[in-house]
Amino acid sequence: MTDPLLHLSRRTALTSLGLGALAVMALPGAAQAGDAEMEAALRDLIGPARASAKKGRILIDLPALAESGNSVPLKVSVESPMTPADHVKRIAIFADRNPRALIMDVTLGPRAGRAEVGTNIRLSGTQNVSVYAQMNDGTYWTETRNIQVTIGACDSLLLRF
Repeated sequence: MTDPLLHLSRRTALTSLGLGALAVMALPGAAQAGDAEMEAALRDLIGPARASAKKGRILIDLPALAESGNSVPLKVSVESPMTPADHVKRIAIFADRNPRALIMDVTLGPRAGRAEVGTNIRLSGTQNVSVYAQMNDGTYWTETRNIQVTIGACDSLLLRF
C-alpha cells in the first residue's frame, strides 16, 4: 500500500497550507493579551498605586490610524521640572491587545533633563495604549490613547514562511 501523502500535488499541498494559516488567523484572540493578562501586567509593575493614578501631565504622541502595526512611532513626554525635588522615576507603556501587555518600562532620574521617551512599537491590532508615570514622591499619573491598526503586526507573522 502506498502512502497518500506522497502523492499530493504541489497545488493541493499549498492550498492546504494556506487554509491552515487562515484558520489559525481566524482564532479569536489567539495572539492577544486578554483582560486578565493586562490586569496582571499592571498589578505586577504598578501594584495598588494604580487605583490612585491621576489623569494629566502625560502627552502621548501616537497616530490615530496606523496602516500597519509592524512599526508605529510613539513618543511619550511627562510634564516635570526634572529636579531632585520633583522628577519622574519611571515611565511604563502598555498595549491591551498585544501578546505581551507591557511594551516598555523606563527608569529615569533628575539628571535625564527631560521626562521623554520615543520608539517604534509593534501593535497586533486596534487597541488602547496606556502610559503610567511614577513621580519621585510615589504618585502615579496616567493617560490612554486608542489607535486604529489596519494590519496587525502579530497577525502578519503567520503569513511569512
